[in-house]
Amino acid sequence: MSRFVTDRLIFTPGEVDLARSPLAGHLDAETYVLGAFNPGFTRLPNGNLLMMVRVAEALRDPIRDGHVHAIRWVAGDKQGSGGGSPSGTGRYVLDPWPLDQADTADPRKFMLHGGGWKVMALTSLSWLLPVELSPDGLERVAVHYDRAIAPAHDVQCYGIEDARISKVGDRWWMTTCSVSPERHATTLHSSDNALDWRFEGVVLDHQNKDMLIFEGLIDGRYWAQTRPLGDLYFAYPPGSEWRAGPSINLATSPDALHWKPHLAPGIRPRSGTVATARIGGGAPPVLTDKGWLTLWHGVEPHEIVGIYRTYWSLLDRDDPSRTLHSDDTPLLEPAPELTRPIEELMYLHNVVFTTGIVDGGDHFIVASGEADLACRITHIPKAHFGL
Repeated sequence: MSRFVTDRLIFTPGEVDLARSPLAGHLDAETYVLGAFNPGFTRLPNGNLLMMVRVAEALRDPIRDGHVHAIRWVAGDKQGSGGGSPSGTGRYVLDPWPLDQADTADPRKFMLHGGGWKVMALTSLSWLLPVELSPDGLERVAVHYDRAIAPAHDVQCYGIEDARISKVGDRWWMTTCSVSPERHATTLHSSDNALDWRFEGVVLDHQNKDMLIFEGLIDGRYWAQTRPLGDLYFAYPPGSEWRAGPSINLATSPDALHWKPHLAPGIRPRSGTVATARIGGGAPPVLTDKGWLTLWHGVEPHEIVGIYRTYWSLLDRDDPSRTLHSDDTPLLEPAPELTRPIEELMYLHNVVFTTGIVDGGDHFIVASGEADLACRITHIPKAHFGL
């Protein structure tokens, strides 16, 4: 059971109206909502909260006629590369791959054999759905299908994933992961009301995920956490407190558009535990009296995906590369009691993926994706962090 009194699912796959999906009417195949999860999270000017929900719309039967199929967005009448369609016009198509060329063990994706390196395709395509909540985050107020964000450029042809929203001054910034054969990149949107978004382009290149912009400037500059990925990491020396592998790095920018990696590292996995053998950013860091509070995920190796838990750290307010405190006890763990009412939809277990945090007075309101399936809201007292 959760240690927090207020901890519940607030949005689930059954609450998405696929008749209003950007994909509606495009495919000669049935789709369903694989997951409605990993929401970007912020407070709107009217005081309500906004979740920018990742809707993973999947093929009901991806395998048929000896092939496994992927959904792809195509700009206009083009099939090749290019700049995409600024207006967002385009269509969705199905790409068939022979089954003998694919590994379909994971229901979310399939790996293609050959080539000398990993090549992957998806059985779903993700788009972003704005869901407005009450000020405490515990009731749905509206679902803004008219403001959904769907692929509009070739760099997004396999979908838009995992929004993270930060408010800096009077402007909102939203990072997303855009997926295509060209690159697995971080893209940026900006807004003056958190509902109408302007696409700003690619800001981090291939396989640099979980970009979180700090909610405030440091010495006049924007800061962000990033998480580059790769198949090769150099070893720390024997006996080091650090474990080689994916870690949370830092970057700075004069304008939030042009980013430079910071020289010093950010948060690194420790060698003393496998619970955080792989880590990455969670919620955008927020400033407190004791420094920047950052919620991040640690992944313990287990079966195909691993066990995802949420942890927290405090970073120095003037130099976020300095970690003042990290708690080795998970803040949030996967909660099967929350997903039990929708257990028939489960395809993945042992995952909580925190993606947003908002001030709620004497507590923080934290948004997470639960089991890559639904959106979870947790109220966490500030006293839990010593604040």
